[in-house]
Amino acid sequence: MTDPRALLSRWRSRGQARANPIVPPGNVAGRALLTVIAIMTFLASLTLGAVTLVADTAADWQSEIAREVTVQVRPDEGLDMAAALDTIRATVLAVPGVVSAVPLDDAATGRLLEPWLGEGLDLDELPVPRLVIVGIDEGRPPDFARLRDAVRAAVPQASLDDHRAWVSRLVSMAHATVLIGIAILALVMIATVLTVVFATRGAMTGNRHIIEVLHFVGARSGFIAGEFQRHFLKLGLIGAFAGGACAFLVFLLVGQWTRANQATPEADQISALFGSFAIGWWGYAGTAALVISIGVLTALTSRITVTSQLAAIDMLSPVDG
Repeated sequence: MTDPRALLSRWRSRGQARANPIVPPGNVAGRALLTVIAIMTFLASLTLGAVTLVADTAADWQSEIAREVTVQVRPDEGLDMAAALDTIRATVLAVPGVVSAVPLDDAATGRLLEPWLGEGLDLDELPVPRLVIVGIDEGRPPDFARLRDAVRAAVPQASLDDHRAWVSRLVSMAHATVLIGIAILALVMIATVLTVVFATRGAMTGNRHIIEVLHFVGARSGFIAGEFQRHFLKLGLIGAFAGGACAFLVFLLVGQWTRANQATPEADQISALFGSFAIGWWGYAGTAALVISIGVLTALTSRITVTSQLAAIDMLSPVDG
C-alpha cells in the first residue's frame, strides 16, 4: 500500500509534478474553457474598441463646435447671391473672435449635394442655400448672439448655425453609448469569472481524491492552489491572446476598408460621423491590457476558488471522521 507521505513527496518534486499534474492539461473541459475565454476576450475587445472610438468621436464633435460655425444664405427673389456672400464675409470678419470666413463655391456646394442629387448640378437653376464657413478663435470665441444679430442685419436671408443643438444631442448619445459599452464590458468580465469558477470546481471534482489525499497528509493549500493557478493562467493567457488577436484583425480590416472606400458616399457618411473609423493607439493598448488582465483574472479566480474549496473540506473533515 502506498505511503501517503511518499505520495506527497512525489507531488512536491518538480519533475514528478510536470509528469503528473493535479489538473490534466488537455481535457475536454480545459479546451472548452479556452474557447470560452477567447470568445469573451474577443467580445470585450470589440466593446472596448467601440467605446474608445465613440469617445474620441464625441471629443472631436465638441472640438468642432469650438472651431467652426456656418452662415446659411437662403436664395430669394432679387437677391444677388455673390454680393450677399461677400457682405456676410465682411460682416463676420469684423466681429472679434472670428478668424476666417470662407464662402463655399459652386464646386464645393455641388460635392455636398452629390450624394442626394447626383452629379452635374446647375446651382443657378436650383434654389439651393449657400454656406459661409466661419472659423472661430478657440481661446477667445465671439459673442454668438452679437454675431447672429450682425449677420441678420447685413443680409436678412442669412442665418447663423453654430451646430450646438444637434451636436449636443450626438454627444449625449455618444456618452450614453460609452456607458452602455462599459456596462457590457463589466458583464463580460463577470461572465468570464463565473465560467472560471465553474471550470475550477469541475477540475477539483474530477481530481478530488488526489487533492484530498495531498491535503490531508500535509500539502499546503498554497501548493495545491498554485497548481491550479498555473494551469488556468496558461489557459487564460492563450485564450485571451487568441481573442485579442482576432479583435486586432477586425480593427485593422475595418480601418483598411474605410481607407480603401473613401470615395464612396457610404464611406463619406461614416467619415463624417467617425472620422477615419480607426481605433486610436490607446484603444490597441487597452485591448492588450485587457488580454493580460483576463489571463491574470482567470488565474486569481481559480486560486481563490481552490482555496475556498479546501477550506470547506477542512470544515467537513471532523464530521466525516
